Amino acid sequence: MADVTIMGAGVFGLALALVCARRGARVHVIEKRHIGAGSSGGLVGALAPHVPENWNSKKAFQFDALRGAESFWGRAATLSGIDPGYARLGRVQPVTDGALALAQTRAGNATDLWQGFATWQVIRAQDAPGLPLVSPSGWVIHDTLSARLHPRRAGQALAGAVQALGGKISYGAAPPKDGPTIWATGYEGLHDLSADLGRPIGSGVKGQSILLRHASPDAPQIFADGLHIVPHADGTVAIGSTSERDFADPASVDAQCDTLLARARATCPALQDAPVIEAWAGVRPRAKSRAPLLGAWPGRAGHFVFNGGFKIGFAMAPVLAECMADLVLDGRDTIPEGFGFSAV
Repeated sequence: MADVTIMGAGVFGLALALVCARRGARVHVIEKRHIGAGSSGGLVGALAPHVPENWNSKKAFQFDALRGAESFWGRAATLSGIDPGYARLGRVQPVTDGALALAQTRAGNATDLWQGFATWQVIRAQDAPGLPLVSPSGWVIHDTLSARLHPRRAGQALAGAVQALGGKISYGAAPPKDGPTIWATGYEGLHDLSADLGRPIGSGVKGQSILLRHASPDAPQIFADGLHIVPHADGTVAIGSTSERDFADPASVDAQCDTLLARARATCPALQDAPVIEAWAGVRPRAKSRAPLLGAWPGRAGHFVFNGGFKIGFAMAPVLAECMADLVLDGRDTIPEGFGFSAV
């Protein structure tokens, strides 16, 4: 019998499986479709920090997650033999007219809040590293904390690492009858949880993105007014994404991808002739509080919830998985304030 059963092979489920396996637990992951079938199988892979201001425990926790990401993903790569595409290459953001003073203030904040681990600088656009970009003010923010990850390769690396440590991954829908079970089943799981508890716990937000053929493997990502432009090591650049609360088909792409492409090419003219390789759509799980949701499933003994990654799942999964393992394996509640059921 497995010590721990994890329902769902997205980044939350697989990260938890790896952490539990490293702690000596026998792990069984059950996925009803395929690895990364939900939003974890997307294209973008941007691991980016909160702005360095109005600091609180959640922002500090995410900072720690980003600081430890290289070690976690490096370990997954070593165990699996699969490169997850992780690289901390930073991020460049155009500064809009009138926002220069605020950007410079945040640079000073980062000096203290980021503890010398990374920097936030305001520089001339022509001096920015990576892909040339258009900035309305002629200035950009360059931070060295942001990182990129290849979502699909990351999922395969985690799965391979779990199996290398003796964990099992199988496909189906029914959990076993015995032992603790953790539900990491994305937006569908949030719907099931809401129905079980009789109140809204969370839902799904659809996102569309596109992938271009353009080789800039060492360039930092670009973030411009909600638009992500993320170069990957395999000679592609991911562009994303939309946020759609109302949708009929979770996997369909439409003209919104054309809008993403047009915005990306206007921001980064080097992408003007880059061919489109793929258009993708999926649904991200969003808890009512917007923060990830961790804890024991109320009223269901032996069952736990690990869900709600929304836009920060890949960045937060490694450290949140440690908290879930503390709870499930050791009975210790180390879940950060605001990430439990009391917040929804």
